[in-house]
Amino acid sequence: MFQRNIRRVFLLAALFLVACGGPQIKPAKQDERDFDSVKDSGPAAPVNMLAAPEPTPVREPIGPAGNKTPYRVNGVTYHVRTAVKGYKERGKASWYGTKFHGRRTANGEVYNMYAMSAAHKTLPLPSYAKVTNLDNGRSIIVRINDRGPFVQGRIIDLSYTAAQKLGYVNKGVARVEVEALDPNTLPPVTETLLAGDVRGGLPQDASIRLPENTFLQVGAYSDPAQAEKVRARLAAAIDYPVSVSPVERSGKQFYRVRIGPISQQRALANAREAVQKNQLGDPQVVYE
Repeated sequence: MFQRNIRRVFLLAALFLVACGGPQIKPAKQDERDFDSVKDSGPAAPVNMLAAPEPTPVREPIGPAGNKTPYRVNGVTYHVRTAVKGYKERGKASWYGTKFHGRRTANGEVYNMYAMSAAHKTLPLPSYAKVTNLDNGRSIIVRINDRGPFVQGRIIDLSYTAAQKLGYVNKGVARVEVEALDPNTLPPVTETLLAGDVRGGLPQDASIRLPENTFLQVGAYSDPAQAEKVRARLAAAIDYPVSVSPVERSGKQFYRVRIGPISQQRALANAREAVQKNQLGDPQVVYE
């Protein structure tokens, strides 16, 4: 009996040491996107974006934003390419939607899941690529302005619209071929293009509609007077409805200043530009 109890003590001690001495898994940083773990999705009400125009490929200047090299994510080191001519690769494409809609991309732009954009691990930002779905033969042109996907086997992350046009938005991933467009063969960018659908990646077709519950949130304030002051300034500067709505977070009361609802992509782009032009903040796209 004594020996049996001794064995039990040693077994429990060994289990305790294994539990305490095992590898510690650190949570991923905010910029280490993993499509599977964040449970991303498209809009609550599916939006037909098949008619969305593709961006016009142009030769854009490559700045430092988003092009730091080398860089490390999840313990892997990546080197941003200095030349893209001849780059062609086959692998899996995923897509990202509402989880990052309205947030900053790696090169500082605002991610718009309704635009024809993409994320790539090593192509310079911004750049353009032709993406072909190997299962159905569909091809599109996307503008790459973000980093990712950092999941083994995946070579590109497409926007919600791009994935829909390639026919795999309901599947999550697809087998694709990615071919970079040589910037030396593209026309130089102009102010007109930068002010239009190239820079912002926003289709300029006013008929393209957004989900009915789309808003631009300018800020959330603990002081209702401050929220009302911001609302009044916005209302005087833009031609869209502006409201203040209370919300409780962690036992505290906040007052959200929102523009909308906004039903069209062009209106969304115009409202955001008006807010930024008047130095009233950097609004984020939200759904109510």
